[in-house]
Amino acid sequence: MSKAANTRLTILQKAFELIYTKGYQTTSIDEIIATTKVTKGAFYYHFKTKDEMGIAIIEDILKPTMQEHFLKPTEASENPIEDFYNMIAYLLLEDPFLQIKYGCPVGNLTQEMSPWNAKFSEALAELVNSWKTAIVNAIEKAKKSGLIRKDIAGEQVAVLMLSGYWGVRNLGKLQNNESVYVVYLQEFKRYLNDLK
Repeated sequence: MSKAANTRLTILQKAFELIYTKGYQTTSIDEIIATTKVTKGAFYYHFKTKDEMGIAIIEDILKPTMQEHFLKPTEASENPIEDFYNMIAYLLLEDPFLQIKYGCPVGNLTQEMSPWNAKFSEALAELVNSWKTAIVNAIEKAKKSGLIRKDIAGEQVAVLMLSGYWGVRNLGKLQNNESVYVVYLQEFKRYLNDLK
């Protein structure tokens, strides 16, 4: 990796950490520059604006993370009833990247930036829709193999799964306690078993 590419990645990683813990709008460029120890010129060489950097965080940090932890497990699912439960349980209780007190980075940015910035909305919607499509496809595949009832609508499962995941992340953030995750997972398991 070239020095310029390494500097760009460092800026994105450090900026992401600040934004995840403090919020996008309350994180300043000066704070990002101080944390990364790059010059103002180096920052503006890579990003013309803070919003350009924000979109790059979605594309270069969040997208690969979602690909690895959300999309790949969903696309590889042979049995969504077990696999979806295990994936969500891992994301809520074990994933070191996601912290209870800070919630979900994609959910946070969606709530904070979507009303104000169309580019953020488009980039975040692409992430969410990719996962939603993968869930629908896994449900349809499981219906064909007889693991899930034929009358189950993949779209409904996907919407429930997405809204449940982001909703419980917000509850966890408010309480800064994983007990709400445990309650959610119990009900989520019951819901998935009802798809048989």
